[in-house]
Amino acid sequence: QVQLVESGGGLVQAGGSLRLSCAASGRTFSNYVIGWFRQAPGKEREFLARVTGSGGVTYYADSVKGRFTISRDNAKSTVYLQMNSLKPEETAVYYCGAVPNTVFRDRTNPRTYSYWGLGTQVTVSS
Repeated sequence: QVQLVESGGGLVQAGGSLRLSCAASGRTFSNYVIGWFRQAPGKEREFLARVTGSGGVTYYADSVKGRFTISRDNAKSTVYLQMNSLKPEETAVYYCGAVPNTVFRDRTNPRTYSYWGLGTQVTVSS
């Protein structure tokens, strides 16, 4: 069992930045791939970025590549998502999910992930 708690959301103007955190507790954190997703009202949960257990490999959705950066600190059991140049259409609830490193299904699909936090709201004003 892994428990995840997201934080760092809030209200930001278009073009601004936020850094989200995903703090984990429970089993060995480095055994899990962590992914960031977001979900706007009436829309499906959308993949943003993921990082392997060691932190050595990252992957981004095209929509955020070059603007968002995912990183992890296994000593603190925390994954971060630095978000720059935010747009109003990126207003959503942002979630982190965890899946064991040994699961090699599509890691951009939210159904692959075993554990989720409750999310943190990000609102980007125009």
